[in-house]
Amino acid sequence: MSPHLQVLIVVIPLLAAPLAVMLRGERAPWILATLVSWTLLAIALLLVTQVQAHGTLSYALGGWAAPWGIEYRLDMANALVQLLVTLVAATVFPYARLSARREIDPENQPGFYAALLLLLTGLLGITATGDAFNVFVFLEISSLATYTLIALGRDRRALTSAFRYLIMGTVGATFFLIGVGLLYAMTGTLNMQDLAERLPAVAHTRTVITAVAFIVVGVCLKLALFPLHLWLPNAYTYAPSSVSALMAATSTKVAVYVLIRFLYGIFGVDFAFGQLPLSLVLAGLAVVGMLVASAVAINQGDVKRVLAYSSVAQIGYAVAGLSLASALGLTAALLHLFNHALMKGALFMALGAIAWRVGGTSIEQFKGLGRAMPWTLAAFVAGSLSLIGVPLTVGFISKWYLVLAALEQGWWWLVVAILTSSLMSVVYVWRVIEVAYFQPSESRDRTQEVPLGLLLPTWALVAANVYFGIDTRLTVGLAEQAARSLTGVQP
Repeated sequence: MSPHLQVLIVVIPLLAAPLAVMLRGERAPWILATLVSWTLLAIALLLVTQVQAHGTLSYALGGWAAPWGIEYRLDMANALVQLLVTLVAATVFPYARLSARREIDPENQPGFYAALLLLLTGLLGITATGDAFNVFVFLEISSLATYTLIALGRDRRALTSAFRYLIMGTVGATFFLIGVGLLYAMTGTLNMQDLAERLPAVAHTRTVITAVAFIVVGVCLKLALFPLHLWLPNAYTYAPSSVSALMAATSTKVAVYVLIRFLYGIFGVDFAFGQLPLSLVLAGLAVVGMLVASAVAINQGDVKRVLAYSSVAQIGYAVAGLSLASALGLTAALLHLFNHALMKGALFMALGAIAWRVGGTSIEQFKGLGRAMPWTLAAFVAGSLSLIGVPLTVGFISKWYLVLAALEQGWWWLVVAILTSSLMSVVYVWRVIEVAYFQPSESRDRTQEVPLGLLLPTWALVAANVYFGIDTRLTVGLAEQAARSLTGVQP
């Protein structure tokens, strides 16, 4: 089985999805989905160790050697992203049972878990494949599953949110596909490694430059880079709680990985950031996104929307890191992908637990929750400290490396933007904490904690926020190895 792990990580959830639909009741589909998520985490860990031991892994589907056949190619960059996707899924899926029981109609639950498994299939397929067209295929699989999952929210606004995401997501996917088609027209190949070797000969042509523009815009729409983020706040707000947690922690991170893979792995640093002005363009949009989204988050009345706009700002950090076009900047970007998945997953799961108990996530409903739900609110506070970037949390590690990378390039203005955005995050986080702990509610004079089925998975991610904030050997080591591989910098 070991030689086939690269393809099994995609095939297993793909086959499990229709099986989940055929199962009856609420419990059986959940058990299947949870077992699949744990299996995928084990496979991802094995693949990381194999890449560390043997370097880049290649798998030829159907026995057709690349570039003639479809290749699954795994290096440390996509191995790291696979690890974060499976780690979050293995935590969210156990959490989903109680959350979905409250938010999803019983007859829709088999389809709900099937859609979750298809979302996982798409995300892992994007990270596994070495074929540019297959990236589009898996991107559409994950997107279609996401539209369905958002629409399952009980609020009627979930339907309009899903429709808006469908329209904008389709535009983004179309742009991406046009760009890939133009690259194929100029090179005659879709294999990413082959593309990287053939592109320098035609990189000066207007067709390739146009392809770069289409791909960058399409992917930036998928990852919700400001100002292409308009689909994200409503999608995160009105989706079921477990869907919000999984989406916020994984979907945009995988899209950032796609941008990294194309800019660094296919187009190359010299072309993408030297001959083209992508460095300043992406950094400028990232900084504006950090500041504007943080300012908008301060004025939101629903905590889900606060975290949604916070995600737009946090995406800016990752894009700013990759725009530095250096090994240290790319290390910071990859680190932030992993660390932000942990912090946002924990925060949205804590919010889902609060919604399970009080029926909503508006700031007014947080009154007195610090005493009534001490463990849930403590988890929210811990995740918020990581979001701000307090030392001994993963958020601090991300921002520390990003600041170092900016100083290495002499970009003082980026350091100022990072610090300003971090201070703004203190403001919108404090608004929630102040209401929860310092505005008591007469109707909440006794403990109303949520069941362990919601609490334990949430605290598992909180613990990961602290552990990887103290012991950074795994995350920093993998990110540095991935960055050196993509930039060509030798250790």
